[in-house]
Amino acid sequence: MNIVLLVLGLVGLVLGGDALVRGSVALARRLGLSPLVIGLTLVGFGTSLPELVTSLQAAWVGSPGIAVGNVVGSNTGNILLILGIAALMAPIAVERAAFRRDGTVLLVATALCLGCTLMGEIGRVAGAALVLALLAYVGGTLVQERRRATAAQAVFEAEAQVFDIPEGRPWRDLLLTFGGLAGIILAAKLLVTGAVGLAQMAGIPETVIGLTIVAIGTSMPELVTSVLAVRKGQGDVAFGNIVGSNIFNILGILGVTGLVQPLAVPPEIIRLDIWVMLGATLALTLFATTGWRVSRREGALLLAAYVVYVGWLVATAI
Repeated sequence: MNIVLLVLGLVGLVLGGDALVRGSVALARRLGLSPLVIGLTLVGFGTSLPELVTSLQAAWVGSPGIAVGNVVGSNTGNILLILGIAALMAPIAVERAAFRRDGTVLLVATALCLGCTLMGEIGRVAGAALVLALLAYVGGTLVQERRRATAAQAVFEAEAQVFDIPEGRPWRDLLLTFGGLAGIILAAKLLVTGAVGLAQMAGIPETVIGLTIVAIGTSMPELVTSVLAVRKGQGDVAFGNIVGSNIFNILGILGVTGLVQPLAVPPEIIRLDIWVMLGATLALTLFATTGWRVSRREGALLLAAYVVYVGWLVATAI
């Protein structure tokens, strides 16, 4: 039964996240919002909403291993797994101007996450600071991009065009938006319930479940967006989606979750997983800035590193 709940939760998150993004983007276009606003906020927040709801659900039921592991595991998976797959499909071009700003923000966010983790608890003060940092990033980006056109703006606007959304009636867009949101909330509850039950039944630490199954499941919207972008020849959009998602995961998801329900960081995350996330972020930065592209070989290295990491987690948990 726990496995059934887990599978239903994972499928529900994928379908709900896709419906929410498609419906909200269609509504935003109908309301005349700019592609910049849609790409930066709706697509960015929409693809990260499964992680947010899942971490909140886990925090409320007293499972910090799943709540924190979901964020750390999602960021690690976004880089090693999703960027690895995307780069294997086709070399990923990196926009210098976009990455110089957003890559710097990602490094700062990762450093903040490391600092909060090493303190052993993500409380309301730390959560509030992370959320304020996210608001400053989004607000500053919108102001900067509205003043002058930049390469970064082109990436954000292209994110809004990744989804082929046919013109429909307003009621359909509303149904997709709110139906997707309701689906995500229900699916997250099923996912957390199944993950906690499976961990207890199999004797596997909740943190391992959060870092692997839950993190991969909640990252599926990012995988879908990145694959769609690469297939359309927009590798820079796939790369920007991963960078933006990781920023939202740390500043938004970890921040909001800590603000609502303070989280004790599991010792195993402090010992290993936060450092793997840091190493993955540094590898992304290195690969991106050496030639301003992520090659197929580098994608293979990222993917191999993820296989080794997950294999180690599973081997040490059994």
